Amino acid sequence: MTAAERDQDAVGRFIERFASVLIEAGIPRMPARVFAALLVSDTGRLTAAELAGQLQASPAAVSGGVRYLIGVGMVSREGEPGSRRHHYRVPDNVWDEVVSSRDRLMIRWTTVLRDGIELVGAGTPAGERLTDSVRYFEFVTAELPLVTSRWREHKARLDRETAARS
Repeated sequence: MTAAERDQDAVGRFIERFASVLIEAGIPRMPARVFAALLVSDTGRLTAAELAGQLQASPAAVSGGVRYLIGVGMVSREGEPGSRRHHYRVPDNVWDEVVSSRDRLMIRWTTVLRDGIELVGAGTPAGERLTDSVRYFEFVTAELPLVTSRWREHKARLDRETAARS
């Protein structure tokens, strides 16, 4: 199906629906909408003007959304030789970026939680909750590289199968 054959109203509803899910996960509204719009574009790459038109949003709102997404690694900015216009795109490994940023966050949380255990005492109910939190984050942090590696192997296998059918 080509972009011209798509029901643009249905695509717009999907963008808003996926953005709502992202908002529930803590991403602000406009960055969520911008990300969803980029994700469903065939090129995965749009200008700020194209995003503003598609989302029926102001250029300033799109600019703020893009800035947020660049900061968290969910979007990158690309220049065009000989042009002042930028394109924004979803990196090929966007979900790896998202998970990696969560991993770094969990490492920071673990460090602070350990300090908290010392402050409240390991044998207290509060200390036990903090200890369980540290154990959880240490476990997840140790497992994430394994899961990511397995995903890459799985994706490579799927890509080979898709190429073989083509």
